[in-house]
Amino acid sequence: MSNTVEFARMNGLGNKILVVDMRGRKDVVTAAAAIALNADPATEFDQIMAIHDPKAQGTDAWIEILNSDGTRAQACGNGTRCVVQALAAETGKKMFTFQTVAGILNAVEHEDGTISVDMGKPVFAWDRIPLAEEFADTRRIELQIGPIDNPVLHSPSVMSMGNPHAIFWVDKDPMSFDLARFGPLLENHPMFPERANITLAQVLSPATLRTRTWERGAGLTLACGSAACSAAVSAARTGRTGREVTIDVASAPAPSQLTIEWREGDDHVVMTGPAEWEWSGSVDPATGHWTRDQEQGAQAR
Repeated sequence: MSNTVEFARMNGLGNKILVVDMRGRKDVVTAAAAIALNADPATEFDQIMAIHDPKAQGTDAWIEILNSDGTRAQACGNGTRCVVQALAAETGKKMFTFQTVAGILNAVEHEDGTISVDMGKPVFAWDRIPLAEEFADTRRIELQIGPIDNPVLHSPSVMSMGNPHAIFWVDKDPMSFDLARFGPLLENHPMFPERANITLAQVLSPATLRTRTWERGAGLTLACGSAACSAAVSAARTGRTGREVTIDVASAPAPSQLTIEWREGDDHVVMTGPAEWEWSGSVDPATGHWTRDQEQGAQAR
């Protein structure tokens, strides 16, 4: 077995993704490899999407997701769009079914190049998110950062979109908050035994939100698909918006919009947005040592 596999550097709204082709192999991308890749500015990433041979009949692939700290993640919507674009370019197919630890994901590439991912049903029960304390209503829980009489952030909506999310509602631009300081405290708050993704969400209209996310295991990120889904669902649950919204991702490069629909019929959340290929190369999934494909010769790291 060759020590190296093909990989692509891609992004979904700036969410930095490495798509690694592990098909035909029994090994995995190791945590050490992920940490090494993230330490290199050229391959720094938010998530690795490792494509493995399918485990279940009727699926196209098993997808293993790694965060930049080497931990495993349950879901990554922006990364899933990148996988779809890569496999669609390779196979000519437009519709895919993937299996992840969070369940089955169906996705389709549209004629305009945008990609829709069915992220499944949101989870609201406190013990399945999970939270450390029981809350009968997770649309708003008791949690705050800052002085008790004048908190900077407070009363988030919490839910799981395959991974835990806390949505803090703010009345000004999410970029105006020091999320780099608050993010680690909230991600690792005792309320979240499995840690949590932390999102600041501003309601711009009954059909538009502006968000910024501190991502569990990755830190400040330009975009997070499952966080956008969670913000949209939480906005609808709390009566701030309807069930279909446009998300303006505050920290993402333009164009920076996702469309999120929380379907009435089956409660599934469907996210539609772009994906972008940047460059490709080869990587050792055990060590993270990589080379970049380029016509003028390969760059090795």
